[in-house]
Amino acid sequence: MSERDLEPWEWPEPHWRKIVEQVRAGKKLAPSIWPNGARCAIALSFDSDHETNELREGGQSIGRLSQGQYGSVQAIPRILKILGDESVTASFFVPAVTALLYPDEQKQISAQGHEIALHGWIHERNSILPIEAERDLMLRSADVLEKVSGKRPVGIRTPSWDFSPNTLALIQEMGLIYDSSLMADVDCYELMMNGVNTGVVELPVEWIRDDAVYFNMNRFASLRPQISPTDVFDIFKREFDGAYEEGGLFQLTMHPHVTGYRSRIWILKELIAYMKSKKDVWFASHADIVRYVKTAHA
Repeated sequence: MSERDLEPWEWPEPHWRKIVEQVRAGKKLAPSIWPNGARCAIALSFDSDHETNELREGGQSIGRLSQGQYGSVQAIPRILKILGDESVTASFFVPAVTALLYPDEQKQISAQGHEIALHGWIHERNSILPIEAERDLMLRSADVLEKVSGKRPVGIRTPSWDFSPNTLALIQEMGLIYDSSLMADVDCYELMMNGVNTGVVELPVEWIRDDAVYFNMNRFASLRPQISPTDVFDIFKREFDGAYEEGGLFQLTMHPHVTGYRSRIWILKELIAYMKSKKDVWFASHADIVRYVKTAHA
């Protein structure tokens, strides 16, 4: 009987250790001070999934596609106006198919000084892909984003934060400086692969700091959100308060097609106003934060 045939509780120690050590948090990269004496760094991000949430499942629902299109038609303009009015820089993680559907949108985002980073080809699940397909999609996605936005992406957020055993090696192979899909810490950290530092920095996410888990619904499964926008704002605010108290990093993930509605967009606006009231905070793209922590810990 091979180890593959064993139940997890029957695995010998070398087997489960090998699984755990594939991708691991290494050295913590938490600067003692942020640029211009700021106490806290703020990394706002928007995953511009748009229609790819339906397309990746092979779906052809006109209704769900229209829901995705709302992300471009209404939500992105609302988000860009708030960021522009507040002079706040953010990162947009964009599937290549979204960029091909809405090239002018990406050009506008880039022209306003925001980062555009990788988010898959069609919001595919990395963990089910053979390495050849995963590499091809990552490379093609980078080519599309560079052609559309005029800048080669330097970071990635895997679709649905889904990692295959090959993902980190491919990120390293592509020369990307950071990933933002994993959750081992609240501050940036080195990514280790089989015990060796890859040179790739993790700017960690968390479902607690993601709007989709609070607002998504599935009408066929009768699953509907049971939490109010006010409660979501309170969670995000408390997460920021903790980061500010510790002098660390506050990272937030939002989706245009989720938060960009009249009854929810105020969360972003009021959260920015609250964070700016602290004065000593630094709003920056994920890429700029990673560059800073790498320099601070060089």
